[in-house]
Amino acid sequence: MSILIDKVSRVLVQGFTGSQGTLHSSQSIEYGTNVVGGVTPGKGGTSHLDLPVFNSVKRRLNKCNQTHH
Repeated sequence: MSILIDKVSRVLVQGFTGSQGTLHSSQSIEYGTNVVGGVTPGKGGTSHLDLPVFNSVKRRLNKCNQTHH
């Protein structure tokens, strides 16, 4: 399955703080992908790779909607 993103796409990584999530997120950031944060249940409110961590995608979307209204 292909995923098409461009320079204005914002990427939220699931499993962000795990070993594979960290590896692939770091590589994506180095490549120039606009990673805006990640999701790891139970670790919301912390940061990882200098980006915010959320408990769920829904929480991230709620935060985003609050700042854009």
